[in-house]
Amino acid sequence: MADNSTATAKPISNIRCVLPYKDLREWLVEVEKLGELVVAKGLDSQKDIGMAAEMLMHPDEAPCVVFDEIPGYQKGHRVLVNFFAGKRKNMTLGFPTDLNKLELSEAYYEHQLKDLEPIPYKIVEDGPVLENIQEGDQVDVNRFPAPLWHQADGGRYLGTGSYDVTMDPDNHSLNLGTYRVMIHDKNHVGFYISPGKHGRVHRDKWFAKGKPMPAVVIIGGDPMTFLNGCTEMPPGVCEYDVVGAMRGKALEVIKGKHTGIPFPADAEIVIEGFVDPDDQRDEGPFGEWTGYYGSDMRPEPTMEIKAIYHRNNPIILGCPPQRPPDEMCRYRAVTRSAMLRDNIVKAGVPDVTAAWAHEVGNGRMLIGVSIKQRYPGHAMQTGHVAAMCHVGAYAGKYVYVVDDDIDVSDLEELTWAMITRSDPATSIDIIHNAWSTPLDPRISPEARKAGDMTNSRAIIDACRPFHWKEQFPAVNAPTPEEARIAKERFGYLLEGKSSPE
Repeated sequence: MADNSTATAKPISNIRCVLPYKDLREWLVEVEKLGELVVAKGLDSQKDIGMAAEMLMHPDEAPCVVFDEIPGYQKGHRVLVNFFAGKRKNMTLGFPTDLNKLELSEAYYEHQLKDLEPIPYKIVEDGPVLENIQEGDQVDVNRFPAPLWHQADGGRYLGTGSYDVTMDPDNHSLNLGTYRVMIHDKNHVGFYISPGKHGRVHRDKWFAKGKPMPAVVIIGGDPMTFLNGCTEMPPGVCEYDVVGAMRGKALEVIKGKHTGIPFPADAEIVIEGFVDPDDQRDEGPFGEWTGYYGSDMRPEPTMEIKAIYHRNNPIILGCPPQRPPDEMCRYRAVTRSAMLRDNIVKAGVPDVTAAWAHEVGNGRMLIGVSIKQRYPGHAMQTGHVAAMCHVGAYAGKYVYVVDDDIDVSDLEELTWAMITRSDPATSIDIIHNAWSTPLDPRISPEARKAGDMTNSRAIIDACRPFHWKEQFPAVNAPTPEEARIAKERFGYLLEGKSSPE
């Protein structure tokens, strides 16, 4: 059985969450303390950085890399990749570095999400992001070394490790989301948002009123705020306020001069402008999180940039999607798994012991949930809620529900439970016409032409059959306590040692 076993996980009830940084630069200081920072100089933004990122962002042990002295760009204008790996992923979320990935997600759930009380953001008049301001003819987004992330991309993308802030035109609520931002020219960028996303809802409302949508794009924000922008929060909940709760104090923001939309005072780069429904330009293609190109070049709304704000020597946070598993999968797995468990529990499902949105499915397409079975139908109830709750609904495909002796984060254990405790004819439910995405390569050309971006979901009950679970054959593995003792006594053998000393 795997080391990540839920039954043998370290206790997390007494862990204190501490975020040791408030911006990307303070975060970099902490990464350097961990010995996980590398600075690479002289790599080309069009030929080299994307290729290097592809190599770096798959293995969990790879370091964080800052690319500096990029040819053709001002010295000090930098690109950072691979922020969520190694010990730094724990540091980023504010937890001890010895927690494994499932323990980290559980700690995030217990100490960050559960009983969360948002702290409203605070408007301030000044901050480091105002060290440089470009307006009017001075606006030139080409000054920043946005890489060509994949060789077949249709252009250079700033919007990979960025998050975008939009506002509901009716109630003025804010939403943070992570959307594609492709450079068109010095003062125009693409602004593609998938259907159904909160930012898309805002966009459609503005467009229905015949008005351009105000928006800001934060390029190089602090990692915790970026992660919250990647996570499905309930409608009307402002991610800035969630970050304030996680920090224990209000996030300081500055109102944009042209839009009134606030952005963090300590962000690296912010672009502010309006998304015009009448200005549509060819956008894409772009290598996406499924590991495929989800669409060809096509017209999409464009943002006209009214202002650019940036710090001296600004840093682009680069997080391009790649074939799973990769960095994006790692952070989505940890944070989305915690949110998923929270959604399932709040829907009234009892005795949910763990949830994991698997990296190989980019934190979306393959979900595992473990429960302590209490009644007939408990497993299927859990699976249906997991598949269709807010966090699980978008682009999901497979949900496994297992007993609490299975480590849901371990694909081998999850698969073993499926092949030994489920029956293909009786243990699988199918949901039709579910919310998917144009990025799903399995949607047929005919369905795409008709605008049908739906898919199906398989709910697999991989628990011991409830009605005779007491008669189910016993597992020929040590108990969790026996496994713990064995590791304490004989773990030296795994390290290639002949004796403990």
